[in-house]
Amino acid sequence: MSAEKREPEAQRGGPAMGPEQLLAFGDAVFAIAITLLVLDVGVQDDLADSDLGDALHDALADVGAYVLSFAVIGVLWLAQHALFTSIARLDTWLLYLYLALLAVIAGLPFPTRLISEYGDTALATAIYAGAIAAASGLMTAMSLRLICRPALVEPGIPRESLTRSVQQGMVMVVVFVASMPLTLASPLLAQLSWLVAVPLRIWLSRRSDTGPA
Repeated sequence: MSAEKREPEAQRGGPAMGPEQLLAFGDAVFAIAITLLVLDVGVQDDLADSDLGDALHDALADVGAYVLSFAVIGVLWLAQHALFTSIARLDTWLLYLYLALLAVIAGLPFPTRLISEYGDTALATAIYAGAIAAASGLMTAMSLRLICRPALVEPGIPRESLTRSVQQGMVMVVVFVASMPLTLASPLLAQLSWLVAVPLRIWLSRRSDTGPA
């Protein structure tokens, strides 16, 4: 039966692989990106004992950037798994959107290195914010594609869960895009504004769980 479902899609030029194979590939990309983040965290070799404290202090920016990007990639990884539980089959648009998402995820170590070394500059902060907004936007676009194409959705998946994914993704996009002009006034203020995404996502999740009053 599954082969019969895949055949029409293949005839239309759609992807021949299933969601499980694509997700396994994506998991590998996420894992490699997270591993690469930590490679930039370290101290200079052959330091004198008296210099170790200063070296560790200097490494705090690298550690902060690592923790931030690890958290962001972790949230996106969890979101992609939640999204793939809703996907019954792929179409070409879903495949392209997901590959674009993986391209952004694989490149995240670069803006992470920028913000660890030049986090006090508007340009580095804006580049990092743009990368996270792009990743969140692509994930949101995948959810919107499923809403527009119910035939791609697993039976029994409520439309409300996909709508919630879109809302939470848009929170990330809006917060990070809105922070980009703030970098001109204060890169630190722009970075602190990213924290707004946390309570907003929690509020949306609780609002969806409780339903309308």
